[in-house]
Amino acid sequence: LDAELSYVRNDVVNHYALSFNLLIPSETNNLHFTWHAKSKVEYKLGFQVHDPMAMALPQANISLQGEVPRTLSVFRVELSCTGRLDSDVTILMQLNLTINSSKNITVLNFKRRKMCYKKLEPEVKSPTADKNSSKAIFDPVNAAPTTSTRVFYISVGVCCAVIFLVAIILAVLHLHSMKRIELDDSISDSSSSQGLSQPSTQTTQYLRADTPNNATPVTSYPTLRIEKNDLKSVTLMEAKAKVKDIAISRERITLKDVLQEGTFGRIFHGILIEEKDPSKEKQVFVKTVKDQASEVQVTMMLTESCKLRGLHHRNLLPITHVCIEEGEKPMVLLPYMNWGNLKLFLRQCKLVEANNPQAISQQDLVHMAIQIACGMSYLARREVIHKDLAARNCVIDDGLQVKITDNALSRDLFPMDYHCLGDNENRPVRWMALESLVNNEFSSASDVVRF
Repeated sequence: LDAELSYVRNDVVNHYALSFNLLIPSETNNLHFTWHAKSKVEYKLGFQVHDPMAMALPQANISLQGEVPRTLSVFRVELSCTGRLDSDVTILMQLNLTINSSKNITVLNFKRRKMCYKKLEPEVKSPTADKNSSKAIFDPVNAAPTTSTRVFYISVGVCCAVIFLVAIILAVLHLHSMKRIELDDSISDSSSSQGLSQPSTQTTQYLRADTPNNATPVTSYPTLRIEKNDLKSVTLMEAKAKVKDIAISRERITLKDVLQEGTFGRIFHGILIEEKDPSKEKQVFVKTVKDQASEVQVTMMLTESCKLRGLHHRNLLPITHVCIEEGEKPMVLLPYMNWGNLKLFLRQCKLVEANNPQAISQQDLVHMAIQIACGMSYLARREVIHKDLAARNCVIDDGLQVKITDNALSRDLFPMDYHCLGDNENRPVRWMALESLVNNEFSSASDVVRF
């Protein structure tokens, strides 16, 4: 392969590179890996193929167990097809690295694919029992074209089958996406006249210039269609009524650690018990408010938490449930993302620490930006205006998948990012478009300015 791919560099594993299942050309029979270690590192090497009839177990020119060389070295892995049948073979090469202690083991899984073909041999006509002929008849001149013709027809057939299959899959996906868009549009259109409205002005209760800049809400949810003009405020009863269809019992929620905390808002790491099977649990984020929170602040949390409700995209984090029981502070539940808030994650990556497990490359940052752009492109197609796109309103998991969230509780959890211009409204002035600052107008274009 005319390519070089780094899997481990400076003691940091490139999980993004390991996730690729690379296709090996059928004529390539050897893979070469370059490695070395600065200190003593022991290794164990193993192979697995899903179709042993089509490919023999890979062989390496090094022992399957030993110590990683201290100098830059190259070892070879041989991938030989058996020639018995045609098959798309998946190969897994597992390399276990042990540093100092047997408990400190790093597992690297290299995935490859290779197309193996059946060997076609020219036919030899058997001797006939004809009285007039006693010799076997074999015509190598005619046999060679027959073999090449068979290979050609097989190749053409495989290509046509693959193209046909891909066309069918694309057609099905297109029809499915069109149906989803039509359904979402009908939901958005019907809910825009009666759904939760987004208040455009904040009271001075949200001005918390002296609050520590702890953490943003790790959230994003399905929403209503948002117009360019400002929306009127709703009452707490109206806000609760709009989320009543996804309300659950408080008994199904277990609060664990406090992940983020502001003056009146909190983010918990929680556990949600499945309704149909109480033995099953799943991790969630729980957004809520403290006892001293005012009714306006509670209403604002519920309203802004529904900003993305009704939208479905791999780079959006939808709301799953709420708890609005009497006598309890409202809670908003979202799927758990184990690396949490994107802004806090990027800050942590800046720390100069040896063997930082969260070190990211320039390529990773570009990949994150592309994911955010995909999510915002979807919002623009759906005519939804975010109004507060920032790293503080995004979350990330350990696979570096980024999802956009709403801005509920952001003013409380990140007070230093918001400023008041004398109109009782806290806004992220630093990254706002000019028309948003002057005329209070928001659009997909103003979201692009933020991005």
